[in-house]
This record gives sequence, C-alpha cells and structure tokens, in this order.
Amino acid sequence: MTITAQDLVANAKQQIKEIDTVTAQSQLGSSLILDVREPAEYSAGHLPGAINIPRGVLEFKIDTYPEFQGKQQSAIVVYCQTGGRSALATHALNQLGYEKAVSMAGGFKAWAENGLPLG
Repeated sequence: MTITAQDLVANAKQQIKEIDTVTAQSQLGSSLILDVREPAEYSAGHLPGAINIPRGVLEFKIDTYPEFQGKQQSAIVVYCQTGGRSALATHALNQLGYEKAVSMAGGFKAWAENGLPLG
C-alpha cells in the first residue's frame, strides 16, 4: 500500500506534541525557536529569535548549530508554513533525542494571521 505525504504528517502528529500560537508566543523567551522552512520563506518573515534550518537538512545540520549542541533536554518550538513540515521535523527531532521539541500547529501562517510579532 502506498502512503501519501499527508499520511506521513498525520502519523507524525499522532506521535508528537503540538501547541497553539498563543502557547508558542508565551515560550519565546524560554524556548529555542526553530524555523524549518526554506531560507527564502524565512527571509520573508519569521518568529522573533527563530533559527532557520530547512526541513530537508535538519537531521544532518542540527548538531552543527551551537544553539542546539548539547540541548537535547531544552524546550524547542518548531514551525513551518502551515504545520506539516514542522510535524515531521518534530518527530525526527524526538527520535534524535530532542524530547522536548514541540510543533506549532498552523505554522507561520497562523502566527501571522493572529497578528503576532515578527522577527
């Protein structure tokens, strides 16, 4: 049986924790903020203090960023444009030992639609 990308996202969402934008905003000062969108998306606008590591290279690059080295027990809020890539990224991070990584439901789109601050 063939599965779709949406099936992969749905499966990941069953295995991770998601938070809403209000909860994510309350964690801006105390959590690492990880943007897994592409660099052009990040440049067009991002959450305050967000670090950009695209989803496609996340597993290979996460430990090369000083902000994430030795931070497996740190809280990490992961987001993308609408929540699919961040769900997959959060699942991968959890498997890599970043157990406190959570995905922001609705992604950057929901954040911007709610009029929350940009970086």
